[in-house]
Amino acid sequence: MTKHSLVGAIVATAWVAFAPSALCGPREDAASAYQHGDYAAAFNDFRQLADKGDAHAQFMLGLMYHDGQGISPDEKAAFGWFRKAAEQGNAEAESYVGYMYSNGQGVAEDKVAGFNWLHKAAMQGNATAQYRLGIAYVDGKGTAQDDTRAVAWFRKAAEQGNPDAQFWLGLSYEQAAGVAQDYAAAVLWYRKSAEQGYGMAQYALGLMYYKGHGVAQDSVQAHRWFTLSAAHESDLRADAAEMRIKVESEMTRAQIATAEKLARDGTPK
Repeated sequence: MTKHSLVGAIVATAWVAFAPSALCGPREDAASAYQHGDYAAAFNDFRQLADKGDAHAQFMLGLMYHDGQGISPDEKAAFGWFRKAAEQGNAEAESYVGYMYSNGQGVAEDKVAGFNWLHKAAMQGNATAQYRLGIAYVDGKGTAQDDTRAVAWFRKAAEQGNPDAQFWLGLSYEQAAGVAQDYAAAVLWYRKSAEQGYGMAQYALGLMYYKGHGVAQDSVQAHRWFTLSAAHESDLRADAAEMRIKVESEMTRAQIATAEKLARDGTPK
C-alpha cells in the first residue's frame, strides 16, 4: 500500500466511523470498498456521490485518480476533483491542490496559488499542509522567505505527529534557523521523527549521538541509528551507510554487536 493509499484508507475509515447513522448506505459502501481494496467498486460509488456534490467523495475520487486506484492515473482529473472538494472547504483537498499547484502536477505551476491553498488547509489544522507551508517559507516559494514563520508551521505539524515536520523542526533547532540554536531540542524532535521510521531523522539523530550534541556521545547509538537510516530510501541513505562504516572503525567488537542487535530489534514505537 502506498503512502497516499494509506492516507485514503485512514480518511475513508474515519468518514464511516464519524458519520451519523443516517448517512450510511452509498457513503458507507464506498468507504468500505476502498478500505478493503476493492478500488473499482469504490471508484464507482465515490463517483456517484461526487457527481452529486459530496465534497469528501470528490476528494477521494481525486485521490484515486492521483494514485491510479480503480482507474488509470490521471493528474489532471485528480486536480479537477481535488479542486471541487477544496472549493467546498475540504482541508485534505486544499492541501493537495496547494501541493499540485506548487509542483505543476495536473495544472500549470503557480507557487503563489499553491501557497494560498496550503495556507487554507493549514489554517484548518491539516498537518501535511502545515509542514508544506513551512517548507514554502524556508524556500521562499510563493511567499517571502521567512525561517521564523517556517518554524511556527513546522511546530504545529510536528505537535500533531507529522514526521517530516518533526525532522525539520529538529533541523531548525540544530542550525539556528528561525529559532535559537538548541541541540537538546533538536535531538528531541529528531528522535520523535526517527522513532516513526523517518530515514533522514534517523541519520540526523545518529550524527547527534556521534558528535555528542544535545546528548551524551554514544557510538553504539550512533551506529544503531545510522544502520536504521541506511535501510530506508532517503536522500541521506548513502551518507548513513558511510557514517556507519566510519563509526564502526572506532568501536570494539562488543559495541558493534550491541549496536547491530539494537538495529535488528527495530525502531522503537
